[in-house]
Amino acid sequence: MTYVLASSSPRRKELMKEISSSFIIDVSNVDESVPSHLTPVEAVTEIAKRKGEVVKIRHPNDIVISADTIVVINHQIIGKPIDEEDAKRMLHLLSDKTHVVYTAYFIFYKDQTLHGVVATEVDFNKLDETLINEYVASGSPLDKAGGYGFQDNKKYPIVKGIRGSIHNVIGFPVEEINETLKLLKI
Repeated sequence: MTYVLASSSPRRKELMKEISSSFIIDVSNVDESVPSHLTPVEAVTEIAKRKGEVVKIRHPNDIVISADTIVVINHQIIGKPIDEEDAKRMLHLLSDKTHVVYTAYFIFYKDQTLHGVVATEVDFNKLDETLINEYVASGSPLDKAGGYGFQDNKKYPIVKGIRGSIHNVIGFPVEEINETLKLLKI
């Protein structure tokens, strides 16, 4: 039995090391679009499930872990930016406001499927144009939900504070996944 991380995210790969020192990565490359009638929690859950189901077929006797993360402000889902201008738009939208980061995760093992959703509130600093431009020019925001990464906060002070899991804001709620793994009948 092997752990399989169904994600290409370098941040998830790094955090997965807190769950197991030995794992493989198998990326699903599923369509991440969801019907607009779904709530944010339903949407992030659907995407995380799709990612894991595809990889589970290729690894039927292993523990497959998948996850998806979204940012929500004013009931609006903010995904990954499509380009630099979109990243700037997102950062302006989040500036000086509170939003929620949701990560849904799934654990598949043989005929067992366990999952959860973790929510964390994030307060943003008031961001000026110079900080936004420098941060976007670094390239870091372009592959992250909401157009930012909490781990970039030391160099680019965007986040004022959080209420909840830091790992969740990074995109992989390690503590909750570890607790859920204990429920597997192995």
